[in-house]
Amino acid sequence: MNTNVTVVILAAGLGTRMKSKKAKVLHEAGGDTLLNQIIRAALAVAPPENIVAVVGHQAPQVRASVHQPGIRFAEQTEQKGTGHAVMSARQQVTMSEGQLLILNGDGPLLKPETLRKLVDLNVTGALGGKIVTTRLDDPTGYGRILRDEHGMVARVVEQKAVTAEQHEINEINPGLYCFNSAVFWRHLDELRPNAAANEFYLTDMVEIIARHGYPIAPLFIEDKNQLLGINTRAELAVADTILRARKALQLMLDGVTIENPASVSIDVDVEVGADSVIEAGVHLRGRTKVGEGCRIGTGSVLRDCEIGDGTVILPYVVADQSRVGKHAFVGPFSRLRMNAEAAEGTHIGNFVELKKTRLGEGSKASHLAYLGDAVIGSQVNVGAGTITCNYDGQNKHRTLIEDGVFVGSNSTLVAPLTLGTGSFIAAGSVITKDVAPEALALGRSLQTDKPGWAKRRRGSKV
Repeated sequence: MNTNVTVVILAAGLGTRMKSKKAKVLHEAGGDTLLNQIIRAALAVAPPENIVAVVGHQAPQVRASVHQPGIRFAEQTEQKGTGHAVMSARQQVTMSEGQLLILNGDGPLLKPETLRKLVDLNVTGALGGKIVTTRLDDPTGYGRILRDEHGMVARVVEQKAVTAEQHEINEINPGLYCFNSAVFWRHLDELRPNAAANEFYLTDMVEIIARHGYPIAPLFIEDKNQLLGINTRAELAVADTILRARKALQLMLDGVTIENPASVSIDVDVEVGADSVIEAGVHLRGRTKVGEGCRIGTGSVLRDCEIGDGTVILPYVVADQSRVGKHAFVGPFSRLRMNAEAAEGTHIGNFVELKKTRLGEGSKASHLAYLGDAVIGSQVNVGAGTITCNYDGQNKHRTLIEDGVFVGSNSTLVAPLTLGTGSFIAAGSVITKDVAPEALALGRSLQTDKPGWAKRRRGSKV
Protein backbone atom coordinates (compact mmCIF):
# COMPACT_ATOMS: atom_id res chain seq x y z
CA MET A 1 0.00 0.00 0.00
CA ASN A 2 1.29 3.44 -0.99
CA THR A 3 0.29 6.41 1.18
CA ASN A 4 1.43 8.68 -1.65
CA VAL A 5 -1.47 7.54 -3.85
CA THR A 6 -4.94 9.10 -3.96
CA VAL A 7 -7.76 7.16 -5.61
CA VAL A 8 -10.87 8.76 -7.07
CA ILE A 9 -13.64 6.33 -8.01
CA LEU A 10 -16.35 7.58 -10.36
CA ALA A 11 -19.62 6.18 -9.01
CA ALA A 12 -22.21 8.88 -9.69
CA GLY A 13 -23.90 7.54 -12.82
CA LEU A 14 -27.44 6.24 -13.24
CA GLY A 15 -26.67 3.34 -15.57
CA THR A 16 -29.74 3.60 -17.79
CA ARG A 17 -28.85 0.47 -19.79
CA MET A 18 -29.24 -1.60 -16.62
CA LYS A 19 -33.00 -0.89 -16.88
CA SER A 20 -33.14 -0.55 -13.11
CA LYS A 21 -34.45 1.83 -10.47
CA LYS A 22 -31.25 1.13 -8.54
CA ALA A 23 -27.98 2.98 -9.14
CA LYS A 24 -25.63 0.89 -11.26
CA VAL A 25 -22.86 0.68 -8.66
CA LEU A 26 -25.35 -0.86 -6.18
CA HIS A 27 -25.85 -3.93 -8.35
CA GLU A 28 -23.92 -6.97 -7.14
CA ALA A 29 -21.40 -9.30 -8.74
CA GLY A 30 -19.38 -11.91 -6.90
CA GLY A 31 -21.26 -11.32 -3.67
CA ASP A 32 -20.84 -7.57 -3.26
CA THR A 33 -21.73 -4.31 -4.97
CA LEU A 34 -19.78 -3.14 -8.00
CA LEU A 35 -18.49 -0.19 -5.97
CA ASN A 36 -17.28 -2.34 -3.07
CA GLN A 37 -15.49 -4.63 -5.50
CA ILE A 38 -13.52 -1.76 -7.02
CA ILE A 39 -12.78 -0.38 -3.54
CA ARG A 40 -11.22 -3.76 -2.68
CA ALA A 41 -8.83 -3.40 -5.60
CA ALA A 42 -8.05 0.22 -4.70
CA LEU A 43 -7.13 -0.77 -1.13
CA ALA A 44 -4.15 -2.66 -2.58
CA VAL A 45 -2.50 0.65 -3.48
CA ALA A 46 -3.93 3.26 -1.09
CA PRO A 47 -5.24 3.47 2.49
CA PRO A 48 -9.01 4.02 2.91
CA GLU A 49 -8.64 7.68 3.86
CA ASN A 50 -6.97 8.33 0.49
CA ILE A 51 -9.92 6.89 -1.47
CA VAL A 52 -12.69 9.23 -2.64
CA ALA A 53 -15.89 7.87 -4.18
CA VAL A 54 -17.78 10.38 -6.30
CA VAL A 55 -21.49 9.75 -5.81
CA GLY A 56 -24.55 11.30 -7.41
CA HIS A 57 -27.59 9.23 -8.31
CA GLN A 58 -29.05 7.73 -5.11
CA ALA A 59 -26.10 9.16 -3.19
CA PRO A 60 -27.39 8.24 0.33
CA GLN A 61 -27.89 4.59 -0.64
CA VAL A 62 -24.50 4.42 -2.34
CA ARG A 63 -22.77 5.90 0.72
CA ALA A 64 -24.57 3.44 2.99
CA SER A 65 -23.54 0.48 0.83
CA VAL A 66 -19.82 1.03 1.41
CA HIS A 67 -18.72 -1.10 4.36
CA GLN A 68 -15.02 -0.17 4.37
CA PRO A 69 -14.42 2.46 7.09
CA GLY A 70 -12.51 5.59 6.18
CA ILE A 71 -13.67 6.02 2.58
CA ARG A 72 -14.36 9.65 1.65
CA PHE A 73 -17.27 10.77 -0.51
CA ALA A 74 -17.78 13.67 -2.90
CA GLU A 75 -21.10 14.46 -4.56
CA GLN A 76 -21.58 15.27 -8.22
CA THR A 77 -24.87 17.17 -8.10
CA GLU A 78 -25.11 17.54 -11.88
CA GLN A 79 -24.21 14.83 -14.37
CA LYS A 80 -21.78 16.73 -16.61
CA GLY A 81 -19.37 13.96 -17.57
CA THR A 82 -16.35 12.16 -16.16
CA GLY A 83 -14.17 15.28 -16.07
CA HIS A 84 -16.81 17.12 -14.08
CA ALA A 85 -17.01 14.16 -11.67
CA VAL A 86 -13.32 14.51 -10.88
CA MET A 87 -13.76 18.26 -10.44
CA SER A 88 -16.44 17.44 -7.86
CA ALA A 89 -13.91 15.37 -5.92
CA ARG A 90 -11.29 18.11 -5.66
CA GLN A 91 -12.41 19.33 -2.22
CA GLN A 92 -12.18 15.83 -0.74
CA VAL A 93 -8.69 15.11 -2.06
CA THR A 94 -6.24 15.82 0.75
CA MET A 95 -2.98 15.49 -1.23
CA SER A 96 -1.95 17.66 -4.13
CA GLU A 97 1.29 15.72 -4.60
CA GLY A 98 1.99 12.07 -5.36
CA GLN A 99 -0.10 10.02 -7.76
CA LEU A 100 -3.78 10.36 -8.59
CA LEU A 101 -5.46 7.11 -9.60
CA ILE A 102 -8.87 7.50 -11.30
CA LEU A 103 -11.10 4.43 -11.63
CA ASN A 104 -14.61 3.65 -12.80
CA GLY A 105 -17.03 2.41 -10.17
CA ASP A 106 -18.55 -0.15 -12.54
CA GLY A 107 -15.38 -2.20 -13.11
CA PRO A 108 -15.59 -5.03 -10.54
CA LEU A 109 -13.14 -7.36 -12.33
CA LEU A 110 -10.11 -5.13 -11.96
CA LYS A 111 -7.27 -7.00 -10.25
CA PRO A 112 -5.19 -5.40 -7.48
CA GLU A 113 -1.97 -6.43 -9.24
CA THR A 114 -2.96 -4.33 -12.27
CA LEU A 115 -3.27 -1.25 -10.08
CA ARG A 116 0.08 -2.01 -8.49
CA LYS A 117 1.67 -2.21 -11.95
CA LEU A 118 0.05 1.07 -12.93
CA VAL A 119 1.24 2.87 -9.81
CA ASP A 120 4.74 1.36 -9.98
CA LEU A 121 5.26 1.96 -13.72
CA ASN A 122 8.46 3.98 -14.12
CA VAL A 123 9.46 5.53 -17.42
CA THR A 124 12.48 7.78 -18.02
CA GLY A 125 11.51 11.43 -17.94
CA ALA A 126 9.06 13.54 -15.98
CA LEU A 127 5.75 11.79 -16.47
CA GLY A 128 2.42 13.52 -16.47
CA GLY A 129 0.70 10.21 -15.93
CA LYS A 130 -0.01 6.68 -17.03
CA ILE A 131 -3.02 5.09 -18.67
CA VAL A 132 -4.09 1.47 -19.03
CA THR A 133 -4.74 0.27 -22.59
CA THR A 134 -5.81 -2.97 -24.19
CA ARG A 135 -6.83 -4.22 -27.65
CA LEU A 136 -10.26 -5.41 -28.73
CA ASP A 137 -11.26 -7.21 -31.89
CA ASP A 138 -14.25 -4.88 -31.99
CA PRO A 139 -13.35 -1.55 -30.35
CA THR A 140 -16.72 0.06 -31.15
CA GLY A 141 -17.89 2.30 -28.34
CA TYR A 142 -14.45 2.81 -26.79
CA GLY A 143 -12.07 5.75 -27.04
CA ARG A 144 -9.08 5.01 -29.30
CA ILE A 145 -5.49 5.42 -28.12
CA LEU A 146 -3.31 7.65 -30.32
CA ARG A 147 0.41 7.31 -29.65
CA ASP A 148 3.20 9.74 -30.49
CA GLU A 149 6.50 8.92 -32.17
CA HIS A 150 7.96 7.84 -28.82
CA GLY A 151 5.19 5.37 -28.09
CA MET A 152 3.60 7.60 -25.48
CA VAL A 153 -0.14 8.37 -25.45
CA ALA A 154 -0.74 11.63 -27.30
CA ARG A 155 -4.51 11.67 -26.86
CA VAL A 156 -7.65 9.63 -26.58
CA VAL A 157 -10.29 10.03 -29.29
CA GLU A 158 -13.84 9.20 -28.27
CA GLN A 159 -15.95 6.95 -30.49
CA LYS A 160 -18.12 9.81 -31.75
CA ALA A 161 -15.08 11.77 -32.94
CA VAL A 162 -12.99 9.07 -34.64
CA THR A 163 -12.05 9.53 -38.27
CA ALA A 164 -12.29 6.76 -40.84
CA GLU A 165 -8.58 6.07 -40.36
CA GLN A 166 -8.78 6.12 -36.56
CA HIS A 167 -11.75 3.78 -36.71
CA GLU A 168 -9.35 0.94 -37.53
CA ILE A 169 -7.34 1.45 -34.34
CA ASN A 170 -8.11 -1.37 -31.91
CA GLU A 171 -6.06 -0.15 -28.92
CA ILE A 172 -8.65 1.32 -26.59
CA ASN A 173 -9.03 3.25 -23.36
CA PRO A 174 -10.88 1.23 -20.69
CA GLY A 175 -10.84 4.21 -18.30
CA LEU A 176 -8.01 3.60 -15.82
CA TYR A 177 -5.68 6.56 -15.24
CA CYS A 178 -2.79 7.36 -12.95
CA PHE A 179 -1.79 11.02 -13.16
CA ASN A 180 0.92 13.08 -11.52
CA SER A 181 -1.32 14.76 -8.94
CA ALA A 182 0.38 18.16 -8.99
CA VAL A 183 0.32 18.32 -12.79
CA PHE A 184 -3.27 17.10 -13.03
CA TRP A 185 -4.77 19.56 -10.53
CA ARG A 186 -2.69 22.42 -11.94
CA HIS A 187 -4.20 21.98 -15.42
CA LEU A 188 -7.67 20.61 -14.62
CA ASP A 189 -9.32 24.00 -15.09
CA GLU A 190 -8.19 23.97 -18.73
CA LEU A 191 -10.77 21.24 -19.37
CA ARG A 192 -13.63 22.52 -21.54
CA PRO A 193 -17.06 20.98 -22.16
CA ASN A 194 -17.52 19.02 -25.35
CA ALA A 195 -19.41 21.13 -27.87
CA ALA A 196 -21.88 18.42 -28.84
CA ALA A 197 -22.62 16.86 -25.45
CA ASN A 198 -21.81 19.85 -23.20
CA GLU A 199 -19.95 17.46 -20.91
CA PHE A 200 -16.42 17.52 -19.53
CA TYR A 201 -14.52 14.46 -20.77
CA LEU A 202 -11.75 13.20 -18.53
CA THR A 203 -10.03 11.76 -21.61
CA ASP A 204 -9.25 15.33 -22.77
CA MET A 205 -6.86 15.66 -19.82
CA VAL A 206 -4.48 13.25 -21.55
CA GLU A 207 -3.96 15.66 -24.44
CA ILE A 208 -3.87 18.73 -22.17
CA ILE A 209 -1.15 17.29 -19.94
CA ALA A 210 0.87 15.94 -22.88
CA ARG A 211 0.67 19.34 -24.57
CA HIS A 212 2.33 20.90 -21.52
CA GLY A 213 5.30 18.60 -21.98
CA TYR A 214 4.42 15.85 -19.51
CA PRO A 215 4.31 12.49 -21.32
CA ILE A 216 1.50 10.02 -20.66
CA ALA A 217 2.84 6.46 -20.61
CA PRO A 218 0.69 3.48 -21.66
CA LEU A 219 0.38 0.27 -19.63
CA PHE A 220 -0.87 -2.41 -21.98
CA ILE A 221 -2.92 -5.17 -20.29
CA GLU A 222 -3.41 -8.40 -22.22
CA ASP A 223 -6.20 -9.70 -19.95
CA LYS A 224 -9.04 -7.54 -21.19
CA ASN A 225 -11.66 -9.41 -19.13
CA GLN A 226 -10.59 -7.60 -15.98
CA LEU A 227 -11.16 -4.26 -17.70
CA LEU A 228 -14.82 -5.00 -18.45
CA GLY A 229 -17.17 -2.20 -17.49
CA ILE A 230 -20.72 -3.17 -16.53
CA ASN A 231 -23.48 -1.55 -18.57
CA THR A 232 -26.12 -4.28 -18.90
CA ARG A 233 -27.53 -7.17 -16.87
CA ALA A 234 -25.86 -9.56 -19.31
CA GLU A 235 -22.44 -8.04 -18.57
CA LEU A 236 -23.26 -8.17 -14.86
CA ALA A 237 -23.86 -11.92 -15.15
CA VAL A 238 -20.53 -12.38 -16.95
CA ALA A 239 -18.72 -10.44 -14.21
CA ASP A 240 -20.43 -12.47 -11.50
CA THR A 241 -19.33 -15.73 -13.14
CA ILE A 242 -15.73 -14.56 -13.46
CA LEU A 243 -15.52 -13.30 -9.88
CA ARG A 244 -16.93 -16.53 -8.46
CA ALA A 245 -14.56 -18.61 -10.56
CA ARG A 246 -11.65 -16.53 -9.21
CA LYS A 247 -12.85 -17.06 -5.65
CA ALA A 248 -13.18 -20.82 -6.09
CA LEU A 249 -9.73 -21.02 -7.67
CA GLN A 250 -8.15 -19.09 -4.81
CA LEU A 251 -9.78 -21.34 -2.22
CA MET A 252 -8.55 -24.45 -4.03
CA LEU A 253 -5.04 -23.02 -4.17
CA ASP A 254 -5.33 -22.41 -0.41
CA GLY A 255 -6.09 -26.08 0.28
CA VAL A 256 -9.88 -26.38 -0.04
CA THR A 257 -11.44 -29.19 -2.10
CA ILE A 258 -14.31 -28.07 -4.32
CA GLU A 259 -15.89 -31.04 -6.02
CA ASN A 260 -17.58 -29.17 -8.87
CA PRO A 261 -16.24 -25.61 -8.98
CA ALA A 262 -18.55 -24.51 -11.78
CA SER A 263 -21.62 -25.39 -9.70
CA VAL A 264 -20.77 -23.57 -6.45
CA SER A 265 -21.41 -19.92 -5.65
CA ILE A 266 -19.01 -18.39 -3.12
CA ASP A 267 -19.05 -14.71 -2.20
CA VAL A 268 -15.88 -12.64 -2.10
CA ASP A 269 -15.72 -12.27 1.71
CA VAL A 270 -16.26 -15.96 2.51
CA GLU A 271 -13.44 -17.75 4.34
CA VAL A 272 -12.89 -21.53 4.20
CA GLY A 273 -10.20 -23.40 6.13
CA ALA A 274 -7.75 -25.89 4.66
CA ASP A 275 -8.83 -29.49 4.07
CA SER A 276 -12.49 -28.59 4.00
CA VAL A 277 -14.63 -30.09 1.22
CA ILE A 278 -17.29 -28.13 -0.64
CA GLU A 279 -19.70 -30.39 -2.50
CA ALA A 280 -21.57 -29.50 -5.70
CA GLY A 281 -24.25 -26.82 -5.70
CA VAL A 282 -23.22 -25.17 -2.44
CA HIS A 283 -23.84 -21.45 -1.88
CA LEU A 284 -21.63 -19.67 0.66
CA ARG A 285 -22.82 -16.09 1.05
CA GLY A 286 -21.96 -12.88 2.84
CA ARG A 287 -19.24 -13.18 5.47
CA THR A 288 -19.56 -16.90 6.12
CA LYS A 289 -16.54 -18.53 7.77
CA VAL A 290 -15.98 -22.28 7.46
CA GLY A 291 -13.28 -23.84 9.62
CA GLU A 292 -10.69 -26.45 8.75
CA GLY A 293 -11.58 -30.04 7.90
CA CYS A 294 -15.27 -29.36 7.37
CA ARG A 295 -17.62 -30.81 4.77
CA ILE A 296 -20.41 -28.70 3.29
CA GLY A 297 -23.01 -30.91 1.63
CA THR A 298 -24.65 -30.59 -1.76
CA GLY A 299 -27.20 -27.81 -2.13
CA SER A 300 -26.52 -26.18 1.23
CA VAL A 301 -26.94 -22.41 1.48
CA LEU A 302 -25.08 -20.61 4.28
CA ARG A 303 -25.20 -16.83 4.69
CA ASP A 304 -23.21 -14.93 7.31
CA CYS A 305 -22.59 -18.12 9.27
CA GLU A 306 -19.65 -19.41 11.28
CA ILE A 307 -18.87 -23.13 11.06
CA GLY A 308 -16.35 -24.66 13.48
CA ASP A 309 -13.49 -26.99 12.60
CA GLY A 310 -14.38 -30.55 11.69
CA THR A 311 -18.10 -29.92 11.37
CA VAL A 312 -20.20 -31.74 8.77
CA ILE A 313 -23.04 -29.88 7.09
CA LEU A 314 -25.08 -32.51 5.28
CA PRO A 315 -26.94 -31.75 2.02
CA TYR A 316 -29.61 -29.08 1.70
CA VAL A 317 -29.06 -27.19 4.92
CA VAL A 318 -30.19 -23.56 4.90
CA ALA A 319 -28.59 -21.35 7.54
CA ASP A 320 -28.54 -17.60 8.03
CA GLN A 321 -26.67 -15.52 10.63
CA SER A 322 -25.96 -18.58 12.73
CA ARG A 323 -23.04 -20.37 14.39
CA VAL A 324 -22.18 -24.05 14.60
CA GLY A 325 -19.36 -25.23 16.85
CA LYS A 326 -16.61 -27.74 16.21
CA HIS A 327 -17.26 -31.38 15.29
CA ALA A 328 -21.00 -30.95 14.94
CA PHE A 329 -23.40 -32.58 12.47
CA VAL A 330 -26.16 -30.61 10.80
CA GLY A 331 -28.69 -31.87 8.29
CA PRO A 332 -29.81 -32.97 5.89
CA PHE A 333 -32.67 -30.52 5.30
CA SER A 334 -32.12 -28.49 8.47
CA ARG A 335 -32.70 -24.77 8.92
CA LEU A 336 -30.87 -22.36 11.24
CA ARG A 337 -31.80 -18.69 11.40
CA MET A 338 -31.83 -15.47 13.41
CA ASN A 339 -28.64 -16.00 15.41
CA ALA A 340 -29.18 -19.67 16.09
CA GLU A 341 -26.18 -21.26 17.78
CA ALA A 342 -25.23 -24.92 18.03
CA ALA A 343 -22.27 -25.67 20.30
CA GLU A 344 -19.48 -28.20 19.88
CA GLY A 345 -20.49 -31.78 19.24
CA THR A 346 -24.17 -31.07 18.62
CA HIS A 347 -26.39 -33.02 16.23
CA ILE A 348 -29.16 -31.27 14.32
CA GLY A 349 -30.98 -33.67 12.05
CA ASN A 350 -33.37 -33.75 9.13
CA PHE A 351 -36.20 -31.21 9.12
CA VAL A 352 -35.10 -29.58 12.38
CA GLU A 353 -35.36 -25.79 12.60
CA LEU A 354 -33.54 -23.59 15.09
CA LYS A 355 -34.67 -19.99 15.35
CA LYS A 356 -33.00 -17.64 17.85
CA THR A 357 -32.01 -20.71 19.83
CA ARG A 358 -28.84 -21.95 21.50
CA LEU A 359 -28.23 -25.69 21.52
CA GLY A 360 -25.66 -26.64 24.15
CA GLU A 361 -22.60 -28.84 23.86
CA GLY A 362 -23.31 -32.45 22.90
CA SER A 363 -27.06 -31.93 22.63
CA LYS A 364 -29.16 -33.54 19.91
CA ALA A 365 -32.29 -32.75 17.97
CA SER A 366 -32.20 -35.44 15.34
CA HIS A 367 -35.60 -35.37 13.64
CA LEU A 368 -38.56 -33.18 12.80
CA ALA A 369 -38.40 -30.48 15.48
CA TYR A 370 -39.02 -26.74 15.77
CA LEU A 371 -36.95 -25.05 18.47
CA GLY A 372 -37.62 -21.31 18.59
CA ASP A 373 -36.57 -18.74 21.20
CA ALA A 374 -35.00 -21.43 23.34
CA VAL A 375 -31.90 -21.90 25.44
CA ILE A 376 -30.98 -25.57 25.56
CA GLY A 377 -28.24 -26.87 27.82
CA SER A 378 -25.63 -29.55 27.26
CA GLN A 379 -26.28 -33.27 26.71
CA VAL A 380 -29.98 -32.70 26.03
CA ASN A 381 -31.94 -35.07 23.79
CA VAL A 382 -34.86 -33.54 21.92
CA GLY A 383 -37.15 -36.22 20.50
CA ALA A 384 -38.71 -36.28 17.04
CA GLY A 385 -41.72 -34.04 16.55
CA THR A 386 -40.94 -31.74 19.48
CA ILE A 387 -41.89 -28.08 19.21
CA THR A 388 -41.45 -25.05 21.41
CA CYS A 389 -44.65 -23.00 21.35
CA ASN A 390 -42.94 -19.63 21.57
CA TYR A 391 -45.71 -17.32 20.33
CA ASP A 392 -48.99 -16.64 22.11
CA GLY A 393 -50.46 -14.53 19.35
CA GLN A 394 -49.02 -11.29 20.69
CA ASN A 395 -45.59 -11.92 22.21
CA LYS A 396 -42.67 -14.33 21.91
CA HIS A 397 -41.63 -16.30 25.00
CA ARG A 398 -38.52 -18.25 25.94
CA THR A 399 -38.13 -21.94 26.67
CA LEU A 400 -35.22 -22.90 28.96
CA ILE A 401 -34.14 -26.54 28.86
CA GLU A 402 -31.37 -27.19 31.37
CA ASP A 403 -28.52 -29.72 31.12
CA GLY A 404 -29.22 -33.41 30.69
CA VAL A 405 -32.94 -33.15 29.97
CA PHE A 406 -34.61 -35.89 27.91
CA VAL A 407 -37.55 -34.62 25.85
CA GLY A 408 -39.66 -37.46 24.51
CA SER A 409 -40.94 -37.58 20.95
CA ASN A 410 -43.88 -35.45 19.90
CA SER A 411 -43.70 -33.18 22.95
CA THR A 412 -45.23 -29.72 22.90
CA LEU A 413 -43.45 -27.21 25.15
CA VAL A 414 -45.60 -24.14 25.79
CA ALA A 415 -43.45 -21.13 26.69
CA PRO A 416 -42.59 -19.44 28.96
CA LEU A 417 -41.24 -22.64 30.40
CA THR A 418 -38.26 -24.12 32.25
CA LEU A 419 -37.34 -27.80 32.22
CA GLY A 420 -35.04 -28.46 35.17
CA THR A 421 -31.70 -30.25 35.03
CA GLY A 422 -31.98 -33.98 34.35
CA SER A 423 -35.74 -33.97 34.01
CA PHE A 424 -37.61 -36.36 31.73
CA ILE A 425 -40.53 -35.39 29.49
CA ALA A 426 -42.69 -38.33 28.48
CA ALA A 427 -43.43 -38.75 24.78
CA GLY A 428 -46.57 -37.07 23.51
CA SER A 429 -46.79 -34.62 26.39
CA VAL A 430 -48.08 -31.06 26.32
CA ILE A 431 -46.03 -29.25 28.98
CA THR A 432 -47.40 -25.91 30.21
CA LYS A 433 -45.74 -25.63 33.64
CA ASP A 434 -42.13 -25.61 34.79
CA VAL A 435 -40.64 -29.05 35.47
CA ALA A 436 -38.45 -29.58 38.54
CA PRO A 437 -34.94 -31.05 38.19
CA GLU A 438 -34.82 -34.85 37.92
CA ALA A 439 -38.65 -35.05 37.68
CA LEU A 440 -40.78 -36.97 35.19
CA ALA A 441 -43.43 -34.84 33.51
CA LEU A 442 -46.41 -36.34 31.74
CA GLY A 443 -48.84 -34.05 30.01
CA ARG A 444 -51.19 -36.54 28.39
CA SER A 445 -54.33 -38.49 29.18
CA LEU A 446 -54.05 -41.99 30.62
CA GLN A 447 -54.44 -44.72 28.03
CA THR A 448 -57.75 -46.63 28.18
CA ASP A 449 -58.16 -50.02 26.48
CA LYS A 450 -61.63 -51.46 25.64
CA PRO A 451 -61.28 -55.22 25.05
CA GLY A 452 -63.18 -56.54 22.00
CA TRP A 453 -64.23 -53.08 20.80
CA ALA A 454 -62.61 -53.41 17.37
CA LYS A 455 -64.11 -56.86 16.75
CA ARG A 456 -67.57 -55.67 17.70
CA ARG A 457 -67.19 -52.63 15.44
CA ARG A 458 -66.27 -54.77 12.47
CA GLY A 459 -69.07 -57.19 13.25
CA SER A 460 -71.68 -54.43 13.18
CA LYS A 461 -70.81 -53.66 9.55
CA VAL A 462 -71.24 -57.27 8.27
